[in-house]
Amino acid sequence: MATKKFIYYQEDDMFVGWLEEYPDYRTQGQSFEELKENLIDIYKELTSGFIPCVRRVGELDVA
Repeated sequence: MATKKFIYYQEDDMFVGWLEEYPDYRTQGQSFEELKENLIDIYKELTSGFIPCVRRVGELDVA
């Protein structure tokens, strides 16, 4: 099983988050568990190849 990092915060009674690799695509949940389920759904959609022009974060070695 692969793991992906995500960023999240709690705003009032909602959890808001996004995958570190895809910061433009945010989701929310009424619980932390629901947020994680929604993040998994977004990951599957973004990596399916059906969504055009998906922006990602890359890493560059400049040394």
